[in-house]
Amino acid sequence: MLEEFKKFALKGNVVDLAVGVIIGAAFGAIVNSMVTDIIMPIIGAVTGGLDFSNYFTGLAKTVTATNLADAKKQGAVLAWGSFLTLVLNFAIVAFVLFMVIRGMNRLKKKEETAPSEPPKPTREQELLTEIRDLLKKG
Repeated sequence: MLEEFKKFALKGNVVDLAVGVIIGAAFGAIVNSMVTDIIMPIIGAVTGGLDFSNYFTGLAKTVTATNLADAKKQGAVLAWGSFLTLVLNFAIVAFVLFMVIRGMNRLKKKEETAPSEPPKPTREQELLTEIRDLLKKG
């Protein structure tokens, strides 16, 4: 059983998947930082200090706080600003992945259009050609 597990764990696909998950997590952290530290401050500056992450609607009458963290302690809140931030984060990730895949497809297309050498005839085809040529002579 240990040998079977070793074969499974060290298969190329499993290792590739693990590398993809690790790179994906790192890429997610980069995108999250880009949204939080670059895009949202720009949106805030353009809209006069708008910060989506602190927007919420209180669902309980006991919610009187003005920031999300305190409001959550007071009762049920609909944190739609945080949701909007995550939607924007997703849109950015989707767009970046689209651009990466688009670029890869263009590279593949260039590789496919490159002319390749015609395949060499097999040994059987060479022999048949020789037989044909001998029959033409004789």
